[in-house]
Amino acid sequence: MQDRRLATGGRIDRTQPLTFRFNGRRYEGYAGDTLASALLANGVKLVGRSFKLHRPRGIVGSGSEEPNAIVQVGRGAATLPNQRATEVELYDGLRARSLRGWPSLHFDVGAINDWLSRFLPAGFYYKTFMAPRRLWNLYEKLIRGASGWGTAPGAADPDRYEHYNAHCDVLVVGAGPAGLMAARAAAESGAKVILADDQVEPGGRLLSGRERIDGEDAEAWLQQTVNELRRNERISMLANSTVFGHFDQNFLTIAQRCGEGGNVRERLWRVRARQVVMAQGAFERPLVFCNNDRPGVMLASAVSTYINRYAVQPGQEAVVFTNNDSAYQAALDMHRAGIRVAAIVDSRSFGAGELRRAAEAVNIPVMNGHVVTDVIGRSAVSGVRIARFVTSNDGANSTIAEAPIEIHCDLVAMSGGWSPALHLHAQAGGGKAWSDELHCFVPLDDREDARSAGAGNGAWSLQACLDEGLRAGLVAAQRCGLQVPEVVSPSASEFESNPLQPLWRVPAEQSPDACPKQFLDFQNDTSVSDVRLAAREGYQDVELVKRYTALGFGTDQGKLGNINGMAVLAEVLGEPIPAVGTTTFRPPYTPVSFGLCAGEAVGELFDPVRKTAMHEWHEAAGAKFENVGQWLRPWYFPQKGEDLHAAVARECLATRASLGIMDASTLGKIDVQGAHAVTFLERIYTHDIARMAIGRCSYGLMLGEDGMVKDDGVITRLGEQHFYLTTTTGGAASVMAWLELWLQTEWPDLEVFLTSVSDHYSTISVAGPNSRKLLEDLGCSVSLAADDFAFMSTREATLGGFAVRLFRVSFSGELAFEINVRSDQALALWRLLMDKGEPYDITPYGTETMHVLRAEKGFVIVGQDTDGSVTPVDLGMGWLLSSGKDHLGKRSLQRADAVRAGRKQWVGLEPVNGQAVVREGSQLVENETATPPVALLGHVSSSYYSACLQKPIALGLLVAGRERLGETVFAAQSNGSNVAMRVVSPVFYDKKGDRQRA
Repeated sequence: MQDRRLATGGRIDRTQPLTFRFNGRRYEGYAGDTLASALLANGVKLVGRSFKLHRPRGIVGSGSEEPNAIVQVGRGAATLPNQRATEVELYDGLRARSLRGWPSLHFDVGAINDWLSRFLPAGFYYKTFMAPRRLWNLYEKLIRGASGWGTAPGAADPDRYEHYNAHCDVLVVGAGPAGLMAARAAAESGAKVILADDQVEPGGRLLSGRERIDGEDAEAWLQQTVNELRRNERISMLANSTVFGHFDQNFLTIAQRCGEGGNVRERLWRVRARQVVMAQGAFERPLVFCNNDRPGVMLASAVSTYINRYAVQPGQEAVVFTNNDSAYQAALDMHRAGIRVAAIVDSRSFGAGELRRAAEAVNIPVMNGHVVTDVIGRSAVSGVRIARFVTSNDGANSTIAEAPIEIHCDLVAMSGGWSPALHLHAQAGGGKAWSDELHCFVPLDDREDARSAGAGNGAWSLQACLDEGLRAGLVAAQRCGLQVPEVVSPSASEFESNPLQPLWRVPAEQSPDACPKQFLDFQNDTSVSDVRLAAREGYQDVELVKRYTALGFGTDQGKLGNINGMAVLAEVLGEPIPAVGTTTFRPPYTPVSFGLCAGEAVGELFDPVRKTAMHEWHEAAGAKFENVGQWLRPWYFPQKGEDLHAAVARECLATRASLGIMDASTLGKIDVQGAHAVTFLERIYTHDIARMAIGRCSYGLMLGEDGMVKDDGVITRLGEQHFYLTTTTGGAASVMAWLELWLQTEWPDLEVFLTSVSDHYSTISVAGPNSRKLLEDLGCSVSLAADDFAFMSTREATLGGFAVRLFRVSFSGELAFEINVRSDQALALWRLLMDKGEPYDITPYGTETMHVLRAEKGFVIVGQDTDGSVTPVDLGMGWLLSSGKDHLGKRSLQRADAVRAGRKQWVGLEPVNGQAVVREGSQLVENETATPPVALLGHVSSSYYSACLQKPIALGLLVAGRERLGETVFAAQSNGSNVAMRVVSPVFYDKKGDRQRA
């Protein structure tokens, strides 16, 4: 147990031993370990098999860049697929397994793919599994099974997830030295700061290095700084928190892992930041040589991390292979940890600076001008082959100068230089430029509201990281309008160093096209030969190469292999790396779980339940409810023994005969004001807004850019530049978003302010011949006479002691008033109306009755009677299209398809037998005996039994419908019968509208 654990050192808690299982076998670790460090401490090197070739793979990195140690954690409903072992905190009882390897990880039948690798190049599946077509489903199943990704749980996730919204002045991404300095500087300027880091504790490189700050070990400076930040009330420190998305207007998303045993597994932070400092560091690049994927080949920085942070010996005898100075530190760390360093193999002829002298002082051999050409061993490293070679300035045309020699080792620590983590910078629209000095892409431009600092900006030294972090924090605070103090960076230890010399690919001992074992992307088995093949086959754009070879796919997203892959492609094309470019960096930066995305919106909380102010009364009255646009709306109010149909018939007749009352609070309500309100609404609606008089209402349509009806509602003009819009219940949110979209992206020059007041005001509709009398009985402060309060107008009034806004509009076809009142007063007013309405046999009615009443009048419901392919002309509403102005969708209405003959048109339908209530959605056909296949003429969109008319009625869309008035078509039913339907006007009741104008 833990035979590779150092006796002292590290940041683990040796007083808290933990047990865990990997692939069924029991191991031990300590609190503070990751699964990866605990496996290495137990001498486990083989952790998985590769994606395509099923080659044995070991741990390469120590953080989010890890490509190989992808495991399944947990069992049952709580299992988590595709977890990076380097980011899985160890806990007691943890169970994990590798994702590939059958019948076992050590004996994998799929390893035959490795022996057949010459026949499995990039894109082989595109060329191989084409025929026979009937086996495509089988091919897909086999290929997906062989790829061996994780298994999603089959039962509901028992864990909880949360969503938090937060605002801050400055969000600092990364709590390394640059991030800590930026957060401190911004907070000392008075800024509200969020500091997010994906590690368990802040510190970054300081957690696994042996550097000095202000003459002392960096650990002391780190502890002091972290304590100061935690005491500062203006700073919120988020550990285990990965910023995985940077979107427009500094909206960022953070995935916070809350650990085992708590109430919440993960928390999604949705942050709006005024300024962002990106200090997320850099990734060490691997070197590309034959069999560079064997278990025991690791990044040099990861070796240092496991030694210094986790007190783990990743091997006993090592070779360091590098083209830069940073890997020399790993050699020194290994020497201090008791690991024999057989050699530092440096591809540069000039070698390293001060760190080389430190290595030679402890008798570590340094071999300049040499490279590792191959790794010996299969399931673990047992040695390397080393050769002298001659380098070129660009690193692409180097040659081996002599035959290789072999050196025994069980660990290879490699370093091919560093690449700044540009992902968030690029997601936010930032550019990138190639640095000929650093041989990597660096952030090209800082925006006004975001900037990069530290290693993420190409600053490798500790002093440069501290200085850049301080400067970025002060600039961010200053751009928030704060007064920045005089702050001085601490002094960090500096080492004399020599520049990196690029080495993108070690020359293979055989042709690079015949050697498929030089890997660029470990996770996807993408090799040098794959990229060369893709270029030869015409896939020369970097994005096409990515898709053809899978370079940068999966959880890796190019963190390790992209730059080397671009360099190989540049070599083949004979172009410089900047001309080849990089692939697109897309969110998420690292994978996130579906549970995190869903948050609390699962089960009963999947959709918000919205209730009107009168909901309590409706429940007491025995109402049945239906969900409409997240609202619980009364569907109908059954009395004793009544079913839906009986209750609706009663409600309809009562409303037509005397007085009905309805809770219409769920309608969308939007207040529009501003100097350009008329201009804006003229562009949105089809009719002439500017000609409306103050205090008047109008029915209006808004169209999509395609000319199709998007929503409808009543527009009321309250002032010269003040309007009040209503929308359908289901369209309230989408209409608000639609209006904001045009204001913010297309017409930002317009001074218009939109305010949703759907919740602020409740709407009570009273309809029927006695509705005017009821309001007069309550003591209305304005005259309700027809001459004083005309149809389609509005008045501010006091009604029964309540301040209200009255609208004389009708969706029932009866004399009606819509009363808008503050929602906190709505229930009291409703009760008063019910009491005063008793002499008129006042009857509450629900949405089903509303549908019947409006269908009798031929009023359309957008979304039920329209389907996204209906124009105003199709609905018979061409009169709403203004000829004197432009509006959204107007030009689309001139398209040939929009004006062609034979379009579906809005019509009424009556069953010839006067009995059948046909089903909504029934297709309309020409002949009674027609059998499939048959031409479809349209469909029934609404169908009801009208108690008032004593017959069934229907509405629908019919090809050339208005030309077919009086003809008979047939509604096909699910039982195979066809019901004869007479085509009539969509207005069945009070065709002249006398009742609603009474």
